Amino acid sequence: MGPQRASRLTPMTLPLRPELKGLSPYGAPQEEVAARLNVNENPYSPPPAVVDAIANAVHKAARGLNRYPDRDFMALRVDLARYLGAESHVDFLEPHNIWAANGSNEVMLHLHQAFGGPGRITLTFSPTYSMYPEYARDTLTEYLSLPRREDFHLDIDLSVAAIREHKPTLVIVASPNNPSGTALALDDVKALAAACAEVPGGSVLVVDEAYAEFRRRGVPSAASLLPETPHLVVTRTMSKAFGLAGGRLGYLAASREVVNALTVVRLPYHLSSITQAAARAALAHHLELQAQVDEIRAERDDTVDWLRAQGYTVPETDANFAYFGPLKDRDAVFRGLLDRGVLIRVVGPEGWMRVTIGTAREMAMFRNALLEVTS
Repeated sequence: MGPQRASRLTPMTLPLRPELKGLSPYGAPQEEVAARLNVNENPYSPPPAVVDAIANAVHKAARGLNRYPDRDFMALRVDLARYLGAESHVDFLEPHNIWAANGSNEVMLHLHQAFGGPGRITLTFSPTYSMYPEYARDTLTEYLSLPRREDFHLDIDLSVAAIREHKPTLVIVASPNNPSGTALALDDVKALAAACAEVPGGSVLVVDEAYAEFRRRGVPSAASLLPETPHLVVTRTMSKAFGLAGGRLGYLAASREVVNALTVVRLPYHLSSITQAAARAALAHHLELQAQVDEIRAERDDTVDWLRAQGYTVPETDANFAYFGPLKDRDAVFRGLLDRGVLIRVVGPEGWMRVTIGTAREMAMFRNALLEVTS
C-alpha cells in the first residue's frame, strides 16, 4: 500500500534568503506595440548577408555540439581585441586583455563575484543602470549610490571624496550613462582611477560603455587609459550598436590580472559554441551591422532638438536614447503613449522619461503621440 494522500495541501516552506523575500524579477515591460522604444534596442535587423553568415557559422558549429566549447574562447577574444582596436583606436590590446560572457550582465556579475562579496562595497552614481544594485545583492555586496548633479554629470570632487571615505572595492560609472546619456570625460576617469588606486587593498574602476559606439565624434573611449591604469575595466556589449541583443554577448577590456581573476569565478563552458560562432561571424561583418549607427545618431540629435523645442530639458546624449523632462504626470504620459502604440521607459527621478531612438517612422509616431497626450 502506497503512501496516503494528504487530506489538504500545505504551503511549502522554502529557505529563501531574507533579502529576496517579496522581490520581483528585473524586467522592462514587454508589449506588442507599433513602436517599442523602451529597452534601447537597435531598431534595425541584421542585413540578410550577415544573417546568412551567422547561420552558416552556427551550422558549422552545430557539427561539434557533442563536444564542450572552447572554455577560454581564444579565437573570439582575438576578434574582440581586433575590433576594439579599430573602433576605439586602442591597438595595444591582446587576447589576454579581453573577457566575454552571456551579455554584459554576466560580465558585471563576474566582476562582483571576483571583487565584491560580504563586507565589501560597490559604489555607483544615480540615476544609473537599474541592474547595478542587483549584481551587488546577488553577491552579498553592499551597494552605495550617490546622487549625480542636476545636469546628470558626476560631481567629481564629491565622487573622489566618497571613494576615499567608503573605500569601495568596485566603482561603476556608465559612460554614456543610462538613463541620461551623458558621457564621462577622460580627465574625470583619471580622477576616479587615482582615488581608487589609494584604496587600501585595492579598488577596481569599471567604466560601462554599453552605448559607446553611439558617442559623438571626438568623444574618446576610456579604453585608451588601460595601459596606465591596471585597475581599470571597460565593459562593452554587442547588443546595441551590433543589433545582437538576442545573441547575448558582452565583453570587457582590462589588465591580464583582472581577466585572470574572472576566469576563477566563471562557470565552466559559460559561452556555448553557438554563441561563440555567432559572435565571431558578427564581428567579421561589423561594418555592415553598424551601418545604421550614423543614421541612429542623426535621428537622436533631431529628437533632442525637437524635445527641447517643446520646452523639455534634455541632457546632451552620447547614447541611442534621449532623456527628457520634467513632466507633471509621467505615468499618465506613459499610459497615453502606450494607448497610441508607443512604448517608452519611466525611469529615474520623478518627472523624467527615456525614449530609445527607433526608425524615422517610429520616432514620428512618438512625436505625434507625445503631442496628443500632453496637449
